[in-house]
Amino acid sequence: MSERAHTHRRRRGKRRMAAALTAALGFTGAALATNIVLQPAGAATADGTTAAAAEWPDPSGSQAVPETIEVSGTYDGDLKEFYGEGDLGGDGQEEGQDALFELADGATLKNVVLGSPAADGVHCSGSCTLENVWWTDVGEDAASFKGRSTGSVYTVSGGGAKGADDKVFQFNGAGKLTVSGFQVEDFGKLVRSCGNCSTMYKRDIVVKDVDVTAPGTSLVGINSNYGDTATLSSIRIHGDSDRKIEPCVRYEGNDNGDEPEEVGSGPDGEYCLYSESDISYD
Repeated sequence: MSERAHTHRRRRGKRRMAAALTAALGFTGAALATNIVLQPAGAATADGTTAAAAEWPDPSGSQAVPETIEVSGTYDGDLKEFYGEGDLGGDGQEEGQDALFELADGATLKNVVLGSPAADGVHCSGSCTLENVWWTDVGEDAASFKGRSTGSVYTVSGGGAKGADDKVFQFNGAGKLTVSGFQVEDFGKLVRSCGNCSTMYKRDIVVKDVDVTAPGTSLVGINSNYGDTATLSSIRIHGDSDRKIEPCVRYEGNDNGDEPEEVGSGPDGEYCLYSESDISYD
């Protein structure tokens, strides 16, 4: 059971997605033609400045997913785009949707583009690694982490997500989640520690070397009454001159399904662990 999501959903048609991909392809082609080297997210340039976020990948092909793909070991998608159809054809915020990919404990999913519709994205039943995974239009959530062991480790390395009306990463289980080298744009929350799951845990979240493009609501939401921590570093926020995106928000979580209450935000040295210098704006 995950935290209740907002009921509204901006519907995005395939026509809009096709236009976005066409634009991305056009820019990529132009960059190659002029010998422009596309930097990874936040990469340092020769003069020591920080480059803008990397371009999104050009999918190598596409594949419909009518039933959840179960992964144990390593699944390399070769940057193919996967999208749901049939029972996985939803792109709304309805709770309880199935995932396109279900990862067993210790599994790795790499070089995958999740297109639209994406249903509930990726589920990790235990420790997992998501490497260079991209979501072009997030459905219910991009990925949910559900391991029950306090030793569970979830790693998101590289990749990016956009178009998340609510959460990008839903942290329902126990353990530690690290998100690095990632980029996110047009989103609600980047990471949310479940605020009202029937079983609650202490959760630790690390977000580092991430490019964030407005609009967005918050980077991390944690439950201070359960001892959650969020450690932020090398965060680059673009297009948010009014600084509306909250880096870290603290809630009082519960296990009875009630909407959690916000109790504070900003660095506090105990739960939200970062300083002003860890976040830059342009």
